[in-house]
Amino acid sequence: MKIKKYLLALLLCSSAFLMTGSLGAQEMPDAAGAVEAVADAIPFQEGYDAFMATPEAAFFTISNIWLLIAAALVFIMHLGFATVESGLGQSKNTVNILFKNVFIICMGLITYALWGFNAMYPGFAEGSAGVFAMGSWFDVAPSVDMMTAAYANYTWYTDFIFQAMFAATAATIVSGAVAERVKLSSFMIFATLLVTFAYPITGSWEWGGGWLNTAFPDAEFVDFAGSSLVHAFGGFAALACVIVLGPRAGKYVDGKIRPILGHSMPLATIGVFMLFLGWFGFNGGSVLSADPYLVSLVFVTTALAAAAGGMGSIFTSWIFLKKPDLSMGLNGILAGLVGITAGADTLTPAAAIAVGLIAGILVVFSIVFFDKIKIDDPVGAISVHGVCGIFGTLAVALFGSAAPFMTQLIGTLSIGAFSFIFSFIVFFILKVTIGVRVSPEEEAEGLDIGEHGQEAYPDFANSTR
Repeated sequence: MKIKKYLLALLLCSSAFLMTGSLGAQEMPDAAGAVEAVADAIPFQEGYDAFMATPEAAFFTISNIWLLIAAALVFIMHLGFATVESGLGQSKNTVNILFKNVFIICMGLITYALWGFNAMYPGFAEGSAGVFAMGSWFDVAPSVDMMTAAYANYTWYTDFIFQAMFAATAATIVSGAVAERVKLSSFMIFATLLVTFAYPITGSWEWGGGWLNTAFPDAEFVDFAGSSLVHAFGGFAALACVIVLGPRAGKYVDGKIRPILGHSMPLATIGVFMLFLGWFGFNGGSVLSADPYLVSLVFVTTALAAAAGGMGSIFTSWIFLKKPDLSMGLNGILAGLVGITAGADTLTPAAAIAVGLIAGILVVFSIVFFDKIKIDDPVGAISVHGVCGIFGTLAVALFGSAAPFMTQLIGTLSIGAFSFIFSFIVFFILKVTIGVRVSPEEEAEGLDIGEHGQEAYPDFANSTR
């Protein structure tokens, strides 16, 4: 009798494995019903061992390992963000910027476990219209249907840790845009609310089977790894916060733009290369399996778009700003990466070069535009992630056939609008209650001393930069 149960359980696991092979990127598999009650009756360890003895276990194991490696690469991106932001900021604010990035990843992992994961991949309740779902603690009892190919090409735990590494990115994007004048406590409160509640809502609209995933039955909205769901979301949250916060002191004087230079271009450059490396996990892991063709295609399109973005921004800034600006070149690489993220699995290598090139050109004019209207963004996060995130989502339709243009436009604007409105309301409430900006004296002295009582470079002479 036991043998028959094992055989039936293995048959069900194999069937579920075949079905999961056709899952869309980043979308939660439907584990319900994958393994019937007979499989549930088998003790987990026995059922798991039985599955691991099947031929299907090899691809499952490789895919699971690849996703864990991809999660580690996405984690490295947080180091990249930290060094980019600190390098492009003044030395007197370095500790503050690094502290915010340390807080964000720690907070993001905990809140995503407590609430976000099960709010983002919910199986919406009846009447929710695919808009909002309650979250809860992520953990489950180990079972064959959650820890084998009956669930997906990876385990439930792998699914959580990969998605959790994405979650905190949105707040990190905001961190760079509000750097050098935001009050630490206010930012920490805002970032926690953004990551815990706002990010899972828009994420669930597409990756959790929400309204963006179902509202266009003949033309599904496509965002492979998050040009809109991660980057435009973070970019428009940053825009809202910068509007409420205002520019840094001395940035705009007598109608003129006064450049405030970053203190360490080596740090900024290291950060961009770290982000470039991490993006192979960001996009490559979003295949959600170790499929040889798709993973290799995504690596190629990601790399080509980044390189084209760098070239586009280098020569655009050289022509229009009269000098080959390194910071523009770095932001061009990031712009190309953001631009390709929505369509990395469907666009051709040639299309990836075109998308990256346009994103690299676009980011230069976007940064200049926001400066002219006195939107002070020290690292160019609004342009890189917000503007190029929208462009990348539309590029899926413009350079491919995966989705119609209007579907992509409605989707990306909906995500950006929700993020902007949520962030503006929350940050404005913080402004009128506890305040969101440090005092003029503290800003002049530097947030490292005022907020933390320590310097990043204590062995060097004090610097106003």
